[in-house]
Amino acid sequence: MSTVSGKETGLLFRQLLDYKSYTYTYLLADPVSRIAVLIDPVIDMVDRDVALVRDLGLDLKYAVNTHVHADHITGTGEIKKRVAGCKSLISKVSTAKADVHISEGDVIKFGPYQLDCYSTPGHTDGCMSLVLRSEGLVFTGDAVLIRGCGRTDFQQGDAGKLYDSVHTKILSLPRFFKLYPAHDYTGQTSSTVGEELQHNQRLTRTRDEFIKIMHNLNLPYPKQIDKALPANMVCGVFDASQ
Repeated sequence: MSTVSGKETGLLFRQLLDYKSYTYTYLLADPVSRIAVLIDPVIDMVDRDVALVRDLGLDLKYAVNTHVHADHITGTGEIKKRVAGCKSLISKVSTAKADVHISEGDVIKFGPYQLDCYSTPGHTDGCMSLVLRSEGLVFTGDAVLIRGCGRTDFQQGDAGKLYDSVHTKILSLPRFFKLYPAHDYTGQTSSTVGEELQHNQRLTRTRDEFIKIMHNLNLPYPKQIDKALPANMVCGVFDASQ
């Protein structure tokens, strides 16, 4: 799936789906300088992503992971091999390898646009949400999903920490901000801060209620975690042939 921002600023915006892991990859670009950023690429979809970048005549500078994913292998390493000058980014707290480590308060600039980096731990310690204030967009990774949130039962998960970071960093944004998660399993593509404040059945509860809900989910062990985590810890330098 892809969409284009209808705002007069002309931001180029594509939302792309990996139908196997239900992961959304986001391509953002300045149409004047052609500088682009790719958020949460998936290794199985690198051919598609690189082809789109070339079709649109973009200069892909950054491939960003919102966190160390457990359900798929990142495409950043393979993209770096195919796109000269592209750098991989991930949170410094994650301790994963990358060309650039980002922290709370950092910005990712592309042309006149910038993504503000917000630390939103709880699903993992290294979760980052990326806010494009000029367009009213927030890319939440797994911290906030549409009507849900990332699980907190493995990989440094902490339900209380997730509740606090989500409410102070994401759900405190203006209600009209569009929310774009790293995954959706029901076919929805986006939400808003206001919608999640009203309808998210987990995050509208009290902190104690939320912690109880998350502790009682009893979710199955992630199928790809044993393969994905080691590969994603060497984000940006993973050899796809291994």
